[in-house]
Amino acid sequence: MTQITLNAQVPNDCANQRLDRVAAQLFPDYSRARLQTWIKDGVLTVNSAPARPRDVVFEGDNLHVDVVLQAEREWEAQPMELDIVFEDESLLVLNKATDVVVHPAAGHRDGTLLNGLLAYCPALQEVPRAGIVHRLDKDTTGLMMVAKTLDAHAALVEQLRLREVKREYEAVAQGLLTGGGTVDAPLGRHPVNRKRRAVVEDGQEAVTHYRVIKRYRSHTHIHVQLETGRTHQIRAHLSHVNIPLVGDPLYAGRLQLPAACSPELAQSLKNFKRQALHARRLSLQHPVSGEAMCWEAPLPADFDALLAVLARDVKGEDRVV
Repeated sequence: MTQITLNAQVPNDCANQRLDRVAAQLFPDYSRARLQTWIKDGVLTVNSAPARPRDVVFEGDNLHVDVVLQAEREWEAQPMELDIVFEDESLLVLNKATDVVVHPAAGHRDGTLLNGLLAYCPALQEVPRAGIVHRLDKDTTGLMMVAKTLDAHAALVEQLRLREVKREYEAVAQGLLTGGGTVDAPLGRHPVNRKRRAVVEDGQEAVTHYRVIKRYRSHTHIHVQLETGRTHQIRAHLSHVNIPLVGDPLYAGRLQLPAACSPELAQSLKNFKRQALHARRLSLQHPVSGEAMCWEAPLPADFDALLAVLARDVKGEDRVV
């Protein structure tokens, strides 16, 4: 457990504003969500009295926090093999494997990345969601960042909010692309299938950029960069523009083999049971030092094998005519 005690006086340029907004300016090391929780719980007070997030504060008012951080939830720590790419006292970057759920949810209470992180670093119990500030889907591989301290968590969340974190992916899409493009379309829950996301008028802003790395006969190897980070964003956006990911169980529909497909490619596509998506590159500013940092994770074996089969299909090796 960690004891936190904070004090600040409202300056003139913050006066006559909502408490939650002023608290975010005076205590920038903590996320707005956490500050709002502290206000509602009565551990962030104004002039020694509890207040509401929407209450207005005035110049000279004293904001005080006195709280003991408890574990966010009673998640069980479970040993898991982790591919750690970088680690120091405040930040951890890992290369997530396929078939790994990031956070416990209905149907996946155990064996998640969060459970593994708690076993690897028990102190993460005091950080929201065990330090996980962004997610990858269960079968998406690649780089993820984890904050090891509360201060680092707030800093990384803020970088994400300001779109200062650069997340780059590689994917294999169905169909041939003549060039890159941008999908700027709001995403929300699918009106029928609640497991899916869809482009909807009242959805959240979502922007995805993509460009061609290599074209094959009927598929395209692409580079994808996120400007926002919505649930299933890449998968839903590419499906929306009719270039769904190979193997995507939710967005690609029924498997369609290309014309004159080689037996090897047909078998490879049938056996590729996950979306062909890999978080290849991650760039950010270190949450403490501010140093610009960047990491890359090589393509996983199944992704590499798929590209090799596609390349052989282009050459016409063992193709059915």
